[in-house]
Amino acid sequence: MDSFLFFALQCFYLLVPGLFANAAPVIFRKVDFLNYPVDFGRKFRGKPLFGSHKTYRGFFFGILMAILFVWLQRLLFLRYDSFRSVSLIDYSAQNFVLLGFLIGFGVLFGDLVKSFVKRRVNIKPGKSWFPWDQLDCLIGGLLFISTVYILPWQVIVFLFVAVPVLHVLINLAGYYLGLKKNKL
Repeated sequence: MDSFLFFALQCFYLLVPGLFANAAPVIFRKVDFLNYPVDFGRKFRGKPLFGSHKTYRGFFFGILMAILFVWLQRLLFLRYDSFRSVSLIDYSAQNFVLLGFLIGFGVLFGDLVKSFVKRRVNIKPGKSWFPWDQLDCLIGGLLFISTVYILPWQVIVFLFVAVPVLHVLINLAGYYLGLKKNKL
């Protein structure tokens, strides 16, 4: 495999737990468990802190999904040479619960911070805010994971370029396939 493509695969493999953490609030939105807004409906300067759509349920299931996927990555790392070679992290040297928690919480925290700012600048929930919609979770995940593992700078630069591009391409595909109402 071409070295750049392999590097890209390694970078995206690193993101798998964060991607599922980010998707979990949508996947589990109909589960009536911890369905309370993180801000408990409080306002800041007359506007919601985060909005009613940011719930403890989303955080719970997001973190749980990240932990489960880090656990799966650890199992694959320990059993298969191919997964060891694609892993940027030595999963045998990391506590998978802590790593999963940090990734899941970081991704969701990044989204929460972006929501706070969006409310301040009058952008409604669900409305596009490029490039922050593409980078919020990445920034949060990378910040929190850096407390236990420092990624090479090349990985960080690649992710800051590739994630927004990939996000836009996926959204455009969804729009043209009739699966999404907005292009971004």
